Amino acid sequence: MKLSIIVPVYNMVADGKLSFCMDSLVNQTIDDYEIIAVDDCSSDDSVKLLKQYEERFPDKVKVIESSENGRQGTAKNKGIRAATGEWIGFIDSDDWIAPNMYEKLIKRAEETGADVVGCDYSLVNTHTFKIGEVVPNSRDAQVGVLDTEKRKSLVLDGGSLCVKIYKRERIVSDELFFPEKIFYEDNAIGNSYLVGASHFEYVKEPLYYYYQHDTSTIHTVTQSRCKDRMTAAKFMIDDAKKRGYYEELKEELDYKFIMLYFLNTMFSYVREGKHVKLSFVKEIAKGLIDTVPDYNNNKYYLKRISAEEKKYTDMSVKSPLRFLITYKLHWAYRHLKGIGR
Repeated sequence: MKLSIIVPVYNMVADGKLSFCMDSLVNQTIDDYEIIAVDDCSSDDSVKLLKQYEERFPDKVKVIESSENGRQGTAKNKGIRAATGEWIGFIDSDDWIAPNMYEKLIKRAEETGADVVGCDYSLVNTHTFKIGEVVPNSRDAQVGVLDTEKRKSLVLDGGSLCVKIYKRERIVSDELFFPEKIFYEDNAIGNSYLVGASHFEYVKEPLYYYYQHDTSTIHTVTQSRCKDRMTAAKFMIDDAKKRGYYEELKEELDYKFIMLYFLNTMFSYVREGKHVKLSFVKEIAKGLIDTVPDYNNNKYYLKRISAEEKKYTDMSVKSPLRFLITYKLHWAYRHLKGIGR
């Protein structure tokens, strides 16, 4: 088997999301591949729809039903264990791909000897194959046999896990399994998928369609999801230490932790969360200091973070209450004036 495509599914029947995704997968231009759709105990008709595809395409589609909801990490791990392909690709069940995406990625891998190959994606808000806003997911400096500088770059700007293919043998031998029962599982282990590779290649085309809609994980801000992001950030650091590359890439990994654990969590929680709690604001700030006490000396933090964000970060560490009040008022004023976020 050349390729296994793993699709974690949870309640995606509405608005034709799951059927559009599956149609794009069964119509890939390569031969010898399997689609492993893992239903994560959906409460809608997702399983029924997946079974219809399995009946129509018995040589391509395999459906795995979970008896309890374990979120995407659990579903992906079940898919990995069931996969038989030389290569593995992941796709979110509300997204879709160009008909020749996997053909192009595998061809590039075979031409170059790479064990990871990626592409770009397009942001869209309707079910279409018309290219929307293109988001480059890699750059030329990352391509080739991986050395320390390339690995640093991949940690900083590795792009989405879903727009790449990976050698199954390495995933299994390195035990690259996802943390379960949390959101943001890709953020937790994505670095290990990349920096543990030997050769990375990149097809500069938007072959993956990233569907933007209000129920997407990235568009939902709750304390529970913020905690999941924080858990993923801690897992990321612990995983790097366990696999022995933390010290080599410490500056880059610490910056990723600052972004994932603190900046992306704190500001979105206070800005958009409902029933914002001072105790949780304190918890986020404490976690930053406990893990990266010298965060404000990190070279990427100094270079990439705006002066305004630095000001509010320092304020949150020194006085969480002052930060909470000031930042809330700041965003209320911006909203009142119609200033974009």
